[in-house]
Amino acid sequence: MRFTVLGSGSTGNSVLISTEKTNVLVDAGMSAREILRRLGEMGVSPDSLDAVLVTHEHSDHAGGLRVLLRSVDCPVYISKATEDSFYDTRAGGLNGDSESSKRQTALRERTVEIESTREFRIGDLDFEPFSVPHDAADNFGFVAKKDGVRVATLMDFGHITDLIKEKLTGCDAIVVESNHSRDMLRACSVYTWELKQRIMSRTGHLSNEDLGDWLQNDFDGRARHIVLAHLSQRANEPHLARLMAETALQMRAPLFRAETKITISHHKQPTEWIAF
Repeated sequence: MRFTVLGSGSTGNSVLISTEKTNVLVDAGMSAREILRRLGEMGVSPDSLDAVLVTHEHSDHAGGLRVLLRSVDCPVYISKATEDSFYDTRAGGLNGDSESSKRQTALRERTVEIESTREFRIGDLDFEPFSVPHDAADNFGFVAKKDGVRVATLMDFGHITDLIKEKLTGCDAIVVESNHSRDMLRACSVYTWELKQRIMSRTGHLSNEDLGDWLQNDFDGRARHIVLAHLSQRANEPHLARLMAETALQMRAPLFRAETKITISHHKQPTEWIAF
C-alpha cells in the first residue's frame, strides 16, 4: 500500500490511497482540473480510479466532485447524511438548473452508501470508518487496511476523542489535521471573531497544540509516518507546525520514544509517495 496527499489546506483537500490493483481518492476538495493534473503528476490515470470516498460535504472536501465525475468512471462512497447535505446548496441557476440539481444528476446511480459503524471494501483495500467531531452532517475518518498495514486519514475535527485515540492505535501511517496555531489564529486580522470561535470550538479544527498533546501523551509510537494536513494558510505556518509536532515527539517519556517522520502536506503540490 502507498499514499500521497495530493493537496491539503483551506482551499481544498484530496488524498490518494493505492495498491497494485486499487486507487481510491479520498475527498475531491480541489478543482477537477487540479485533481486530474496532480493525479497525472503522481503517475495515476483518472481511468484507474476505483472510487471517490467523501468524508463530508464541506466545499474544501467535496467542491470539485461534481465536475470531476465527468472525467472519471467510478462510484462515489458517501454516507446518506453527507449526500443529502451535499445537495443542500443555495447556489442558484437559470430555468431550474441549480447547483443542487446538477449535483444530484452527477451522482445519480453512482453512489455507494457507507456508515460510520460499518466497514467496507474497495478493490483489495478494507476501510474502517469512524465518526469525528466537526460541524458537518456526518464527518468520517478512515483507517485503510491491507495485509496488516494500517493507514489512517482524518481531517476537520475539533478535538481528539477516545474513539479517535482507539482508531489511531496500531497505525503504520497517519494523515492528521494540524490546522492552526492558537496564537496565530487569535491574532489573525482577516478572520471575524465568530469564525475564530468556530475554528477553536470542539467541533471546529484541531490546533498544533492539541495535536502536540496527543503526540506526547497518547500516541502509541508505532506510526513511522505522520503527515500534517489541512494547515491554515492564514493562521498557521508549516515550519511552526512541524517544530511543534517534532518537539512533542521528543518530549515523550524515555521508554516511549517514537521514530516517526513528520511530513508537511501543501495546498499547492502533492507529497511524495509514502509506501509500505
